[in-house]
Amino acid sequence: MTVKNLDDLLGEGVQGRYVLVRSDLNVPLEGDRITDDGRVRAALPTIRKLAEAGAKVVVTAHLGRPKGEPDPKFTLAPVAERLSELLGADVALAGDLVGESAKALTAGLADGGVVLLENVRFDARETSKDAVDRSELAAELGALVPGGAFVSDGFGVVHRKQASVYEVASVLPAYAGGLVLAELDVLKKLTDDVARPYVVVLGGAKVSDKLGVIANLLTKVDRLLVGGGMAYTFLKAQGHEVGNSLLQADQLDQVKGFLAEAEKRNVELVLPVDVLAATGFAADAEHEVVPATGIPADREGLDIGPATRELFASKLADAATVFWNGPMGVFEFEAFAGGTRAVAEALVASDAFTVVGGGDSAAAVRQLGLPEDGFSHISTGGGASLEYLEGKELPGVVALEVKN
Repeated sequence: MTVKNLDDLLGEGVQGRYVLVRSDLNVPLEGDRITDDGRVRAALPTIRKLAEAGAKVVVTAHLGRPKGEPDPKFTLAPVAERLSELLGADVALAGDLVGESAKALTAGLADGGVVLLENVRFDARETSKDAVDRSELAAELGALVPGGAFVSDGFGVVHRKQASVYEVASVLPAYAGGLVLAELDVLKKLTDDVARPYVVVLGGAKVSDKLGVIANLLTKVDRLLVGGGMAYTFLKAQGHEVGNSLLQADQLDQVKGFLAEAEKRNVELVLPVDVLAATGFAADAEHEVVPATGIPADREGLDIGPATRELFASKLADAATVFWNGPMGVFEFEAFAGGTRAVAEALVASDAFTVVGGGDSAAAVRQLGLPEDGFSHISTGGGASLEYLEGKELPGVVALEVKN
């Protein structure tokens, strides 16, 4: 696949030219406070390069899951403020997406200036299943930047067929941003000529979120470590008592199939040997370490136990390539963050090529205060990364392909 990139666009010259940038600025908020600005910082290099080259930069992004109409809970105002601080220049926020405010601000944009359009998901056409609706919105976005170009730099959304990701690439000359290219380069290292042993660590709440990626990875990895809430469905599939732990009973047959496939392919599938079993889902819940094969009926597992932390670290020690997606427990509660910390620290200590697969894993690294440069790469796109590793095409990348 051949795509034009940001360097190609800069080489053509952008002084005084409009550039519409699709960034991923979907940050976690508490009220109007950003609790993790990792995605804003990741979006910064492309925006800064364009602004410094004299482009008129118009940024579009989403936040949360509004229901296709304006919702003050999901305004990008906190993001505009943080982007201004990091950029060292004022980033004006339009009061709408393609309405009068957006038109006025983009029309008055100076060379090197940056405008952020309000949440693209405030318009139901962004996520519509109807391609005509999406194309209509894409055309209106294109009309805001006459004679402009489109830079796709929101890797976290390239697995979505959405107006600001997919259709807009046919409205404007399209280029891949630096972040998207960096992410794709890393993912290729996880799929093509992988250095071995190749170890994948999967956690998070639900097996159902990762069915495709588990099935595909079982054909590629040497070792698969499973923790987090999804581990209890694996343990139940082996016939063990899991108490009140998170369980997807409708996935038990699927998981039994994974266990059989791993054995058939000689993939070492490693499950927890002990867990922190709590009396309830709360930060201060009473808890104890119990064997993973016998969780009391009135307790629920909220983290992997100390023996499992040591086991997982030992299974990572000789790895040459590691992909980690999903926390090992409820890391938001300090009492149940130890398993996630142990896996992260094992990766930091490793000489392997280590990739943190975005989402909650990336948030955990920052929340636990671990050095980001201790990992080879921290992805900004959990869902997009998983779909790539599942072997699926990413529509937002396909849309950038240069047609002969």
